[in-house]
Amino acid sequence: MNLDFKKIELFAVAIYSLSSLALFIILAPLISIFLITDLETIDKILISDYRYTAQVYSAFTITLEASVIATTILLLIGIPLGYLLSKFEFRGKEVIEAIIDLPLLTPHIVAGIMILSAFGRRGIQGIFGFGGVEDSLTGIILVMMFVSLPIMVDTVKAGFNSIDIKYEYIARSLGANRFNVFKDITLPLAKNSILAGYILAWARGVSEVGALLIVAYYPKSINILIYEWFMVYGLKYAAALSVVLLSLFILIFASIRVLTR
Repeated sequence: MNLDFKKIELFAVAIYSLSSLALFIILAPLISIFLITDLETIDKILISDYRYTAQVYSAFTITLEASVIATTILLLIGIPLGYLLSKFEFRGKEVIEAIIDLPLLTPHIVAGIMILSAFGRRGIQGIFGFGGVEDSLTGIILVMMFVSLPIMVDTVKAGFNSIDIKYEYIARSLGANRFNVFKDITLPLAKNSILAGYILAWARGVSEVGALLIVAYYPKSINILIYEWFMVYGLKYAAALSVVLLSLFILIFASIRVLTR
């Protein structure tokens, strides 16, 4: 009995130790970037020095505009796709799920090359002659949609999967058609997952930089600006702008926790 108790204690120590290591890997960079950044530099890039503030607010505006458009489009197509994968069984479903998750495994630079080859001058743009995606807001939106689609669809699908099927069966047995069941039962019950999917997909799109370096360096999004400042000015100004962006993300994810509890 005493030996079993010691084994349990050792197991608990091992679990806590490994969990602490995992947290350290995340917290060490997070804390360090806040420690090396001074308020004077943040004030300079956000308020007092127009050379920096003009770039920051322009990049934030472009990023916000592109990310909201991209994520709203993803919401409109992600809900039907998540519902299809959750509620319907058909041949090739696993293949479609694998294709949807492919952007999660694709290196960011490769994703940019793929998007450029599909929608650039040698792709659809060249064939049909519509407006270009290279160095354009359209290109930024396409990149954000590509990298964020799996998160939107998987989160929405998980929300639909979590709904007790008996509610839908009861509604169908009372004469409701599939659309009314979806509108009145399924969608309201999955609203927290849909909201979480929207916010997570938005955050993923905003955080992209690798593919944007290939597709749309201009107009500059906030991450491209951080990258450029790091290359030109070094760590000081890039870290300060990174802290601003990180603070925004922390606020957003704290809001998610509150809204989805």
